[in-house]
Amino acid sequence: MARTGSQHTHTQGCSKMNAARAGITPIAWLIAPSALLFALFFFLPMGLMAMISLLTGNPVVQANVDFTTKYYRRILDDTYYFEVIWTTLRIGLLTTLAALLIGYPLAHLMARVRGRTAYAMLMMAVLTPMLTGIVVRTFAWMALLSDKGAINQALIGLGLISKPLPLMYNEFSIVLGLTHIYVPYMVLTLVGVIGRIDERLEHAAQNLGASPLRAFLEVTLPLSLPGILAGSLLVFALAISAYVTPILMGGFQIMTLPMLIYQQISSSFNVGFAAALGMVLLTISLVLVIAYNRILGLVSGQRDLQ
Repeated sequence: MARTGSQHTHTQGCSKMNAARAGITPIAWLIAPSALLFALFFFLPMGLMAMISLLTGNPVVQANVDFTTKYYRRILDDTYYFEVIWTTLRIGLLTTLAALLIGYPLAHLMARVRGRTAYAMLMMAVLTPMLTGIVVRTFAWMALLSDKGAINQALIGLGLISKPLPLMYNEFSIVLGLTHIYVPYMVLTLVGVIGRIDERLEHAAQNLGASPLRAFLEVTLPLSLPGILAGSLLVFALAISAYVTPILMGGFQIMTLPMLIYQQISSSFNVGFAAALGMVLLTISLVLVIAYNRILGLVSGQRDLQ
């Protein structure tokens, strides 16, 4: 009897182990490729960049390489780098605000439009610019905004101005070009969130005496806040890391952090300092993600309390 009981216990244990393996293995096989790609293309490069920013040289080809914080001290000791960081953040903020002001009404229209044909046409209008490369779209804006571009030549021809307006090689041109590129990202993020908001809530608010504007401000806008935060985070992160549009439309007159990083690698060959600047840019993005999660958690908590 004792032997039979032990065999039964052993059989149950084996059955549980086999069941656990059968339950875990498929999930592990599904997650493993994504986890491997994420580790190879995110954690490994970020880890190498962080290590290079803290070393005096390349340990692969140089001897006696030590840890150092001189690259970060260089950033802290020179106000020029703070100006570059602030310029990058300011361009990102202005681009995000402009994309939100343009994208939200368009996303609201797409979410509330009647008929598949109208929705398809609006979606096509949003997605079509994304089919053209960033360089091509940037050069198109340069052809419009330059001193001999279409806008200035038309204004001079009409006699409205006597000399070309400074539309290029400044923050205005950079923000304009980035806004044109990143508005579709804002729209695509918002349209799904607004589409899930029950339209009857707005009608109920209006039936209770609220004007359409007040119903929008007190019902639709608060409920679409998660989409606003997500779209703003996406656009801001893309804007502060953009390189092609700022360098073409800024013409090195406006220095941003990605341009400074490229300059340190291509001209000064200072890989360690470029890595330190890259870590600063990464830290800013991570802080934004953490702040987004905190704000979204607070909004969700307040909604649950209501």
